Amino acid sequence: MSHVMNFILVSAHFPKNYQYFAHRLKDVGINVLGIGDGSYESLPEASKQSLTEYYRVDSMDDYEQMYRAVAYFAFKYGKIDRIESHNEHWLETDARLRSDFNVFGFKASDMERVKRKSSMKKVFRSVNVPAARGRVFSDLADAKRLIEELAYPVVVKPDSGVGANDTWKLNDADDLARFYREKDEQQDYIMEEYIEGTIHSFDGLTDKDGKVVFTSSYVYNQGVLDAVTTNSSFFYYIDRVIPQALEDYGRKIVAAFELKERFFHIEFFERADGSYMALEINFRPPGGAGVEMFNYANDMDIFAEYANIVKHNRFEAEISRPYYCAYMSRKAGRTFAHNNEAIKAYCGEHLMKLIEVPKAFVPVLGSNGYVVRASDKETLLDALAFIDA
Repeated sequence: MSHVMNFILVSAHFPKNYQYFAHRLKDVGINVLGIGDGSYESLPEASKQSLTEYYRVDSMDDYEQMYRAVAYFAFKYGKIDRIESHNEHWLETDARLRSDFNVFGFKASDMERVKRKSSMKKVFRSVNVPAARGRVFSDLADAKRLIEELAYPVVVKPDSGVGANDTWKLNDADDLARFYREKDEQQDYIMEEYIEGTIHSFDGLTDKDGKVVFTSSYVYNQGVLDAVTTNSSFFYYIDRVIPQALEDYGRKIVAAFELKERFFHIEFFERADGSYMALEINFRPPGGAGVEMFNYANDMDIFAEYANIVKHNRFEAEISRPYYCAYMSRKAGRTFAHNNEAIKAYCGEHLMKLIEVPKAFVPVLGSNGYVVRASDKETLLDALAFIDA
């Protein structure tokens, strides 16, 4: 009798749009088992249909509970083939569980290389991809020495951290003093030169052999750090064409990290002279509505394609990017000219989705999100201007 694959979906309840992974994995005959700290009752109805079983833990930060959940599933259903959350926050937990249960994918021993920004930088440089100058610093005296080398302004962030959390732009000695008063004593921090530029990403998915089977690229109107500090509207869009230099650098990085059966999201600065500089790599799909935007830009189902790779190591969709696709947030606390009814009427078929943003992401993404697509950039930008008016 052939083995039915067992796929454990970590954080099966959050974020809500990741429920489609469970649906599509089930569609190809994979046994999907969920772990989460949300109640079973709170799961969307379709998730209840897609999961063979859901194991609720009190806290996903308690590794012992997570271990017990996987051990229970292994005892009941046999060999566990995959453990995945597609979520940066659980990257280390996923890897520890894979190590302990000998499951395909990143193991605990890979974490130093994939979690630390200083280690990422070494990998970028090893394949001749330019990256911002900087390093981890030890104390105030060392920070001052580094600032002499880099010159203000500098950016300081946790060497191992998620997103723009705890990221500081230091313009002068007063900012440096404030950072030292308020910083997390448990953290190692990395300091980098401040790079002026537009953020572009290189996103995609690899198959089980490490071959890149899907690519995409976002252009951001501002950095996440600026969106948090200025409380301005934040938007990004999928470009219909990926610049060749960006793609070349992105593919070099993916190969260097030997990514297999994995999404990736690599951020670069595009500088005024048109050159690119690597910022960091995330070993997951883009956050928020990003993963669904792949579908709107390509008229495809990325969740189904991922399931095909897990089951058959095949990617079947046609990638022609017929549309630009944008996400825009409207920040709470600002007054806008048009309500949602007016936006629906104005954007018509170009408005793909209205999103109420989960509380955890509101500081970055705003409380309301809009996904818009159009085959030409002018129409897209016009719709975004109307939403933001």
